[in-house]
Amino acid sequence: MTGTPLRVVVVDDHTVMRAGVVALLASEPGIEIVGEAADGRAALDVVELHRPDVALVDLRMPVLDGVATTAAIAARFPGTRVLILTTYDTDAEIERAVEAGAIGYLLKDTTREQLADAIRAAARGETVLAPRVAERLVARLRRPEQVPLTAREADVLNAVADGLTNAEIGRRLVIAEATVKTHLLRLFAKLDVNDRTRAVVVAMERGLLRRP
Repeated sequence: MTGTPLRVVVVDDHTVMRAGVVALLASEPGIEIVGEAADGRAALDVVELHRPDVALVDLRMPVLDGVATTAAIAARFPGTRVLILTTYDTDAEIERAVEAGAIGYLLKDTTREQLADAIRAAARGETVLAPRVAERLVARLRRPEQVPLTAREADVLNAVADGLTNAEIGRRLVIAEATVKTHLLRLFAKLDVNDRTRAVVVAMERGLLRRP
């Protein structure tokens, strides 16, 4: 990334908010705003034209909402990472956005430094969650009692045990990489663990996963 600025588009139906984000990032070294859009349909045209590294996308927009926009960008322009930037942090909206292919989910109270760091991380392919969003996901998914794994969760965990990356798991199971991440979040919460290796070990210890 050195020497070549990250190309970013900003998608938000609120003119003042969109202008604020653009102004916020204008002086950030290594980041260039190459386009703006006020709705999801226009966003797809802008992304097609500029092929940015990252698209900052609001959730609630006219014509095409943020989730549908995210899914369309993920399907049509895999080189562009979608980073949700919104005021909404409900469990359902967070999960829908991640399932659609968003690599990150930030709230609009984020600072300029946090936003710039998130854009850089997203461009590298790293998942970015606002702390409050991560807390809500874990709190919702964690259960005090032992919860059995679904068939799909077992498939994902078996693939983890085989040493596959998220992208490779997605190809094996014919699901989106973002969906793999969602399954892993649920697995971590169910098993009360923080990493992939520990998830496999705990699942086997509890008899939830059987390996040949």
